Amino acid sequence: MSEPPGGPGIPATWSASRKDMIGCALGSPRLWYTLGQGIVNEVYYPRVDIPQIRDLGFMIADDEGFWVEIKQHDNYEIASCGAGAPVVTLIHRHPRFTLRIGVCPDPRRDVLMLEVALEGDPGLRPYVLLAPRLGGSDNHNEAWYDEYHGRRVLWANQGPFALALVARDERGNDAFVRGAVGYVGENDGWQDFSRHGSMRWAYTHAGPGNVALTGELPRHAVLALGFGSGRRSAATLAFASLSHSYARVVEHCCAQWDAWHQVWEAQFPEVNTLEPELFNLLRTSAMVVKVHEDKTYPGAVVASLSIPWGETREREGGYHLVWPRDLVETAGALLTLGAHEDARANLRYLIANQHADGHWNQNQWLGGRAYWQGLQLDETAFPILLAGALDEHEALGDIRPQDMIRRALGFIALNGPVSDQDRWEEDCGLSPFTLAVMVASLVVGAEYLPPAERDLALTLADSWNAQIEDWTVAHDSELGRNHGIAAHYVRVGPRGVLQHREAMREAIIVNNRDPQPTLTADGHVSLDFLQLVRYGLRRADDPLIRDSLQLADRLLRIETPQGPAWYRYNEDGYGEHADGSPFDGTGKGRPWPLLAGERGHYELANGGDPSALLHTMAASASPGGMLPEQIWDDTARPDWGLVPYRPTGSAMPLAWAHAEFIKLAAARARGRPVDRPGPVWARYQGVRAHSDIRFWTLSAPIGRIPPGCRLKLLLSHDTTLIWSHHDWAHAHHSPVGKPLLDLPYRSRLDVTARGNLALLPALDRWLPEYTGIPYRVHLRLRSPQSQCSEEKLLWPHPTITCAGICDSCCHSPYCMP
Repeated sequence: MSEPPGGPGIPATWSASRKDMIGCALGSPRLWYTLGQGIVNEVYYPRVDIPQIRDLGFMIADDEGFWVEIKQHDNYEIASCGAGAPVVTLIHRHPRFTLRIGVCPDPRRDVLMLEVALEGDPGLRPYVLLAPRLGGSDNHNEAWYDEYHGRRVLWANQGPFALALVARDERGNDAFVRGAVGYVGENDGWQDFSRHGSMRWAYTHAGPGNVALTGELPRHAVLALGFGSGRRSAATLAFASLSHSYARVVEHCCAQWDAWHQVWEAQFPEVNTLEPELFNLLRTSAMVVKVHEDKTYPGAVVASLSIPWGETREREGGYHLVWPRDLVETAGALLTLGAHEDARANLRYLIANQHADGHWNQNQWLGGRAYWQGLQLDETAFPILLAGALDEHEALGDIRPQDMIRRALGFIALNGPVSDQDRWEEDCGLSPFTLAVMVASLVVGAEYLPPAERDLALTLADSWNAQIEDWTVAHDSELGRNHGIAAHYVRVGPRGVLQHREAMREAIIVNNRDPQPTLTADGHVSLDFLQLVRYGLRRADDPLIRDSLQLADRLLRIETPQGPAWYRYNEDGYGEHADGSPFDGTGKGRPWPLLAGERGHYELANGGDPSALLHTMAASASPGGMLPEQIWDDTARPDWGLVPYRPTGSAMPLAWAHAEFIKLAAARARGRPVDRPGPVWARYQGVRAHSDIRFWTLSAPIGRIPPGCRLKLLLSHDTTLIWSHHDWAHAHHSPVGKPLLDLPYRSRLDVTARGNLALLPALDRWLPEYTGIPYRVHLRLRSPQSQCSEEKLLWPHPTITCAGICDSCCHSPYCMP
């Protein structure tokens, strides 16, 4: 074997995230493909979170100096065998040729099949270029051009993964005329044509490193890209697929998908009321959501089969990870379509991955290993809502979700209402969206608890619901005054609002921006408060909702040729830079099409027609029907492939966006909300709850309660509470140990609101890091009885002086002033 110099090659990247199509076969094959720039991009095997190649493309050349790499020739169209079928033909047109590339997954094997037909100038020949990234690795791949059982094959291997690319001509004969392998950036096929104008190199082995494979083909050929645990097993599968007629494979795969669509369409007769454009995208969206599901781990759904800005860098994770929030959003779409077994599989996967304390990872690989380490309380609440939605549809089957729900509610009770991150994975505080999801989960989950625990969950839901505006509404803000708005919801209320209202005016950190903007919490707005309406906690015509919507539209809405679009929030930094260069930790956020879907749900709740917003979403899709995460909102940037109001380099398709389209299309067709939890609407019907209970936990040590309210403590273990409301003149010792949720979570103490209350939980037995912190709760009275009005956490250790830390000593026996 001949070896090329120059190993291990240049650093590897992935393909651009703007996908033309994604697909897989239904049934047993464990292979998922993506298309972008008119060629095959990442192929995933044997799980939907393991990409195995960067791309598979073609060069057209005449062996006399003319050559074209088709992914750089942006003049192609895409055709499919029908809406919602991931079997396509890519048609590339050039003055000297037309190249047709059919792409279809084998319905029986872990093989992707391609049919190549070159028309035009008879002196031209196609060459296939393959960049393996087996195991998601770049510098550890090996490649060969070899023979197997007398037939030529391009092989690659890395650890437990291998691929084989084989080809046949129209007569069924071995189709590779020549083959070669090399190191990317040094002596790969592209470098060969770039330097020589034709294929000159014939290296037969390269690696380990970042390798690439090249093969010359006849003008018509069928290729099979097979995967296995070794080179021979991959080749065996690939050659077996080649024994089938490509046309028969296409027919089989399209029939499978058509049958799958017909099942849900039979349960959704209103689909016939949708215009053809919307019906086609509905079918495509259903397919996109289904394709993102794994087969080794049924019910696991990744967020996107794309890697944002992948062409510019090496990324391990991309979006091919499981987020509990995105998983439940897509499960809700499938449930809306009547795909009950699919939604049950989603819930089973979530149950299997719940932590002992009740929460879920921020995101994870399919097998359960965490990727990012954040904590988002909406992701703990969403699985409860999925269980409830299945139950409302009488589709829970044999699933018994009680234990999952009790653990999740216990975690929410002790760790809420402040979430370490909001749904956009950036800021700590009290998000209207997260609060809506948590309150809804408490109401829905209460139905699965014994009576005493049910009462507590509902009491907590009412208490939090009653305080949403206390935590997330700004009054007389500078931003509001500038726009004539007296009060409005903010994006995230800071943790400090639990102690004092002035926290709303404090400066906040906005992630992903450089330079850092000067912004206060009451100057930061989003559309997240619309979830309060969607889940039935507030009415669409609530004056505060309308005023907040008016303000948000002035700051976040833009008009595009396809209709209105919205940014996530002001000063968003997750997106390209102004010059179009990729996000690199900082940038500028762009409009998200899924927010048009969320706005559509609001319009429906407000008695309007969301049809225009459905068409806006549809107009944002690619020619293949893929919905992007973001669209470009500036002038064209050809160097970065950015076109006004078309997809950016973030993620496409985004499964969540397709799920949002499905739910809005179904809601419009049925004339009613499709994902509003029934128990939540029955309890609140859009009216702010009244509650005379306020809850205190170590995670949320509130600093004040209004007149006539009672204080309840939620602690995770039995303990003794030392408390006083007479400046420690008389200290009380109260055992706290009555069970609340029949978990490790224990107990409550009711104290009538009078004067000021100082609390000192004796936690050292079960919380070693606890150092005896006294807390103060200011109890607001109708007629003030106390001169002290401090609303602050006192000192962090009982043996250090409070001098210089608080204005006056609280005279605790545990303090040494």
